[in-house]
Amino acid sequence: MACVNTDGTLTQSARSVLAAAREPATPDEIAGQTGLPLYRIRSSLRELHDAGLLEAQLDGRYRLTTAGVERIDEG
Repeated sequence: MACVNTDGTLTQSARSVLAAAREPATPDEIAGQTGLPLYRIRSSLRELHDAGLLEAQLDGRYRLTTAGVERIDEG
């Protein structure tokens, strides 16, 4: 599942994942908040992390980076 549309905008599911990670959250917590299956959450987390929009913490939680906050707040 791609998190970024061909025009560079975030998909709705990517926005949902980022919104759920405003406060540090585990993949299971993000899946519960978004209603998306865990396998899609894990894939999205990897892609959003690689894009610099999320950071992984040592306790297994993810949270928004400054760039992630800017992207989610832009639209």
